Amino acid sequence: MWDFSISAALGLMMRTLPFVIFRAVVYFAIAAALVVATGTGAGVGWGIGAFADEEFRTSATLWGGTIGFGVTVGILFFLRDYVLYIVKAGHIAVMVEIMDGGTVPAGRGQIDHARQVVGARFGEASALFALDRLIKGVVGAVTGLIEGIMSFLPLPGLDKIMGAVRAYLRLAVGLVDEVMLAHSIRTRSENPWASSQDALVLYAQNARVMLVNAAWLTLIVWGVSGLVFVLMLAPAAAVVWMIPGSWSAGGLVFALVFAWAVKAALIEPFALACMMQVFFKATEGQSPNPEWRAKLEQASAKFKALGERALSWAGRKVGA
Repeated sequence: MWDFSISAALGLMMRTLPFVIFRAVVYFAIAAALVVATGTGAGVGWGIGAFADEEFRTSATLWGGTIGFGVTVGILFFLRDYVLYIVKAGHIAVMVEIMDGGTVPAGRGQIDHARQVVGARFGEASALFALDRLIKGVVGAVTGLIEGIMSFLPLPGLDKIMGAVRAYLRLAVGLVDEVMLAHSIRTRSENPWASSQDALVLYAQNARVMLVNAAWLTLIVWGVSGLVFVLMLAPAAAVVWMIPGSWSAGGLVFALVFAWAVKAALIEPFALACMMQVFFKATEGQSPNPEWRAKLEQASAKFKALGERALSWAGRKVGA
């Protein structure tokens, strides 16, 4: 049915518990910041609205909450590369090391160790973020190639379901970029751009098995996330009740924020551990296929950009 072990993934999470806790602190702090900023904005709007009638007060409260939420989201958007660098890539680094039979420090030392590994492999946070953006673009191109192959299959009514298939494929590859980063760390490559190119070619060669397993994981992840969302409705409603004025959509918004925090902190690393198992097993002993490399060069300008960055990175290393 699938090629990953749920028990092994859970075991890996337990062995990286310091990082799981670190993720929980980071993502729940983000969720708390969104709630506090929204409540503060709503409170300011409610206070301003006191100078006019009830309808204006309700509108001012709503706008205040919306502005507070939006400003916080904007700030977090500019901090996303540091979250990727410190939280996600760091967790990948310690998981890879454990999967390969290595040992990692306990407690806070695990986080410091991961930061050193990520810094040695990728350099600055901005470089890792740029690399991740390019990988995401190439993964999208691989998905497009798979869609193109499927569209030629002689199946009745296929054209009517291709829209749903495309949407599902895009959803199912959500963690593939992080698996590609895991390959760079695992191979201990001094050129992360070149190793990412190799990882993407290997992914394309094994796209069928990767997508099948990603499809199962997508069902698991979103099923559990949906359950978490339902469970979060009650505490979210309590938070909305404490905000001045009335905001009917607030309960749903906060429930989504809380559910997202649980998903990012706990569910996603489990899914990533599963996908890493699949990728490492499927590509064991394989070399990047030149035919697939040529296909990706034709299909994706971002794959070519990876190659250009790989050359410039190598040149910088030689000149260092």
